[in-house]
Amino acid sequence: MMIADQSLQILIVDDNPLNLKLLETTLAKDGYQVLSAGNGPVAREIAFAKKPNLILLDIKMPGEDGFQVIQQLKENSATTAIPVIFLTGVSDIDTKLHGFELGAVDYITKPFHPREVLARVRLHLKLSIATNSLIASQANKLKQITEAQTSMLVTPEMYPRAQFGVYYSALNEAGGDFYEVLPISDDIFGYFVADFSGHDIKTSYLTVSVKALLQQNSALVYQAHESMQMINDVLVEILPEGKYLTACYARLNRKTKQMTIINAGHPPGIFVPSEGRATRIDMKGDILGIFKEVYFGSHTIDVNPGDRFYMYSDGLIESSKEKIVWSAGSNKIVAACEAARSFPIQEASKQIARQLFSENVSIDDDIVVLGIEV
Repeated sequence: MMIADQSLQILIVDDNPLNLKLLETTLAKDGYQVLSAGNGPVAREIAFAKKPNLILLDIKMPGEDGFQVIQQLKENSATTAIPVIFLTGVSDIDTKLHGFELGAVDYITKPFHPREVLARVRLHLKLSIATNSLIASQANKLKQITEAQTSMLVTPEMYPRAQFGVYYSALNEAGGDFYEVLPISDDIFGYFVADFSGHDIKTSYLTVSVKALLQQNSALVYQAHESMQMINDVLVEILPEGKYLTACYARLNRKTKQMTIINAGHPPGIFVPSEGRATRIDMKGDILGIFKEVYFGSHTIDVNPGDRFYMYSDGLIESSKEKIVWSAGSNKIVAACEAARSFPIQEASKQIARQLFSENVSIDDDIVVLGIEV
């Protein structure tokens, strides 16, 4: 947590020496520790080494422009959480929207006034501090959870509008794999599949914490990747040493016909369009609960009625006894998803699991298969 007398670092990135000097003087007088860079590559090196609290970033620079800089910052787990305010002489809406899509929190239009710069810097530092405080508060509450894994698993009958089917099988009494379906609004649902490291009683307690975090952080105001980021921030605080989880989170907007998929070190999901062949959605992403700064794979697809998407845990296709890993076994689940087209979504997940079990592969892990239909 940030303390009152801790200096706050701000990185200024601008190829104009006069702009750099003006901003350095303005911010230094207000008590901030200022770092500066005249181009994108140097700025990224400083951001990675110093982890500033905020970055003021010029858009138009020779070579690597501001859009390229922020894209690389957001794809680096060490710098993805640093808030970025763009400095720009351009005021058209398309440019601004593009910056927001890349992760900027605000714009300051040139020529800028020192008082406006200070006001916007203070605002976004306050928001950052408030977010960190919220994360700390949630972590503190969840550390007090002592109840066992008694929460009821969601069933298709509970949320018929979610249009999903699930197969769940725990290897032991304390399962490390679990799933959740979240009604975010009348037309938007979240679907989550995760796999904890380990299969002991402690793990069963932790699944309750993760489900609570999902409920708290899957509101409409958060984008899918923001929900995962906030969940990770709390898990870093509460998970015992050596514990972590992989996860896949899908958010489906049935009104806009778009699905956003977030991957956190989990096996790839399978997309089965109503017209077309099933395909894997391959994405890289960091696991949850180990690192404060993480990068999650994100992919948004346009969907149509009848399209399906499957998430699963690695126990479905991985076997330590048979020396089969998910990277090799995932091709089998693509074929199984194709073969399950004729079954209602409520039955398709079970059929997929049964088809893979029938191949005489020894199953030695928990299994979750969660199917979604648009």
